[in-house]
Amino acid sequence: MTQKTILNDTHRALGAKMVDFGGWDMPIHYGSQIEEHHLVRRDAGMFDVSHMTVVDLRGARTRAFLRHLVANSVDKLQKPGKALYTTMLDRNGGVIDDLIVYFMAEDFFRLVVNAATRDKDLAWITAQAAAFDVQVSERPEFAMIAVQGPTARERVQGLLRETDRAGAAKLARFAAMDAQTATGIPLFVARTGYTGEDGYEIVLPENEAVAFWNALLDAGVKPAGLGARDTLRLEAGMNLYGQDMDETVSPYEAALAWTVALDVGADSKPRDFIGRDVLEQQKANGVPRQLIGLVMDEKGVLRHGQKVLTAHGEGEILSGTFSPTLGKAIAFARVPAGDIALGAEGGVRVDIRGKEVPVRVVKFPFVRDGQPQPGVLD
Repeated sequence: MTQKTILNDTHRALGAKMVDFGGWDMPIHYGSQIEEHHLVRRDAGMFDVSHMTVVDLRGARTRAFLRHLVANSVDKLQKPGKALYTTMLDRNGGVIDDLIVYFMAEDFFRLVVNAATRDKDLAWITAQAAAFDVQVSERPEFAMIAVQGPTARERVQGLLRETDRAGAAKLARFAAMDAQTATGIPLFVARTGYTGEDGYEIVLPENEAVAFWNALLDAGVKPAGLGARDTLRLEAGMNLYGQDMDETVSPYEAALAWTVALDVGADSKPRDFIGRDVLEQQKANGVPRQLIGLVMDEKGVLRHGQKVLTAHGEGEILSGTFSPTLGKAIAFARVPAGDIALGAEGGVRVDIRGKEVPVRVVKFPFVRDGQPQPGVLD
C-alpha cells in the first residue's frame, strides 16, 4: 500500500502533481519542475523529505559499532552535532545504502537513510548492532523538511526563537543543532542538503510539520517537488541510490572513493569495517568500471539505460536529464575502466534510438553554487 507523509493533504491543496516514489505518494512538482529548479538555484525552495528514515543508535559502544558498519571513519566526528556522509557496504564491497551519520554524544549517534532502502537498512543495521549491544530505534514520529537555496538559511533563521538564531547562523556545513521556532516547535537543524545549494535539512515532530511548512510559506519559501530535487542533485554531481549505485557497485565504481577511509585504529591495526578487504583489493588492482560525467551539446535528453560507446567498450547511462541551469542534457554513465580524455576528443558516443550521438566527458559537479563549472559549457 502506498504510504503518505503528514504533508500529503497540504501538497494536494497547493496543486501538486503526485506520483509514486519508492512506495510513497510524493509531489513531483507544483506546476513547473523547471521553475522550481531555478527557484532553488536563485532563491529558496522547500522539499518534503519526510519519507526519509531517521534511525537513532544508542549504547556505550556505538562509535565502535559505526567504525565497523560504515566505510568512512566516524572518528572524524569529535564535536557533537558534526555529520559525516558515508556508504554502508555488504561483505562483497557493494553499496547497501548511502547515508548521513550525526554525532550527538558518545552513546548516541543519529542516521538518516534512504526511504526505498528502509527495510533492508534496518534489518542489516540491527543484525550488525547485536554484537555491540547497540540499541537501534527507528523514529517514525519525525517528519523532515529540506529548505535549500541562496536565501534558505536566512529565511529559516527568521522563524527561530531569538536565542537560536545566532547559533543557526554560525552552524558549519555538515553540522547540526537542536533549536526551537518562535512558537516553540522543537527542531533538529542540519546544514546539509541534496541540491548543491546551501540550506538546512530539518527534522521535527510529525504533528508540527504542517504548521512549520505553513510558516515557511508565509516567510516566502515556495514548495518544490522531487522532480526539481532530481535535476538539482544531478547538476551537483550527487549519486542517487538504486540508479547510480547499489549492491552490485562498490564506492570506487561510483566515484565515491572520497567516502572510503582505509584508516587504522588507536591500536595501529586497520579499522575492521565491513567490505574493507574487497576495497583494499580494488584500490590495489583497480576496478573494471568507472563513473563519468557527460554533457550533450546536441538537442535531446540523455536517459537512464541508453548505451554508451567508448574506446574501451560499452557502458550505459545511469542518471540522465535536461539541466535547466546549463540548458543542455547531462548524465552520469558507468563505462569500462580506462583513460578517457575530457572534452569532445574523448570519442564517447551515446546510442539514442539507433543514432550514435557524440558527448563530452566532463568533471562533475556540473554546477557549483549556482554556476556552471569550468569545461562544462565549452
